[in-house]
Amino acid sequence: MSHRLIPHIQKELEEIRAAGLYKAERIIDSHQGVEIRLADGRTVLNFCANNYLGLASHPRVIQAAHEALDRWGYGMASVRFICGTQSVHKALEKAIADFLHTDDSILYAAAFDANGGVFEPFFGPEDAIISDSLNHASLIDGIRLTKAQRFVYKHADMEDLARRLQEASKARFRVIVTDGVFSMDGDYAPLPEIIQLARQYDALVIVDDSHATGFVGQTGRGTPEKFGLLGAPELIITGTLGKALGGAMGGFVAGPAPLIEYLRQRSRPYLFSNSLSPVIAGTALSIFHWLSETTELRDRLEENTRYFRQGLSKLGFTIKGDDHPIVPIMLYDAVLANRFADALLEEGIYVIGFSYPVVPKGEARIRVQLCAAHTREHLDKALSAFEKVGRRLGVVTPTF
Repeated sequence: MSHRLIPHIQKELEEIRAAGLYKAERIIDSHQGVEIRLADGRTVLNFCANNYLGLASHPRVIQAAHEALDRWGYGMASVRFICGTQSVHKALEKAIADFLHTDDSILYAAAFDANGGVFEPFFGPEDAIISDSLNHASLIDGIRLTKAQRFVYKHADMEDLARRLQEASKARFRVIVTDGVFSMDGDYAPLPEIIQLARQYDALVIVDDSHATGFVGQTGRGTPEKFGLLGAPELIITGTLGKALGGAMGGFVAGPAPLIEYLRQRSRPYLFSNSLSPVIAGTALSIFHWLSETTELRDRLEENTRYFRQGLSKLGFTIKGDDHPIVPIMLYDAVLANRFADALLEEGIYVIGFSYPVVPKGEARIRVQLCAAHTREHLDKALSAFEKVGRRLGVVTPTF
């Protein structure tokens, strides 16, 4: 007999399907890119990858990966402090710190691990963590691992943040935690105001800049650069190599040297996880060198973002965010969002409908993510498909 948990879970799955909320995984049978081949043989345009700069299958990146594999091998089969540190890991950590204008950085197997490992070593019951209500799940889980006092402020509401800081005034240490760019809404944290409050209340600021590093800011150095705050002493930056920076795996924490050194001694995901594959480390190192030489890719992405956002607005869609390549098209109804995504796939446009629990109930949407490798032809085809499906499903009204 199977354990009684099994039929309980089967019932839960049936209810998810009945509610139209089941998240089926579509199978890709090609490289990641703007044009992908599905397992059924169809070739479609990809508008929902985190591949912002188009580097996931870029020939230059693939060549760098081959060279790293030949030079450093495939894996380390060890954690960092035993025999898992190569000079390529140290070179990458220095490159990240230099790129972000911080003292030092530390690598993790994934950004989820970075956010899971950055809080517990520093903060205990006498400390306070103040977190934006829409922060990424990895930040929320990392905070849960501590015994610190926890406060949540309304999304991007600086008056509410000030109230939470006042409530935490007796804490030994205070830290404000925010995404740099919020992944479901495509909006920026009001970082200048957050830093001002941090200075007023003697707090640190941890920013997860996963959806910004490499392409936000004049030279792609992320949300701090966008707001003129590179090198701010209050800042600790977490991020990923798995989005704009090649799209593989790997995360990091960058900040003041003593804090980074302490993470090497006490951060459990770092101490007890295998080292980042040297193939990824070597490839990421070459990408950071590339992005330090030119802004061509982030400039192209910026232009694509402007064109596509303007096109959707002219068609009458309700979209969120500012000038970020995350473009949420608000549909509000979960079933409608899934139907809309399925209909777009029939038109050759690969997107996904997002609904609860990924976004709040009643906030279902299609999230488009633009890429530097999208051509004007790609963008126009997607806009045409959105218009066609939007009219058919009654999301936008035809104008004559």
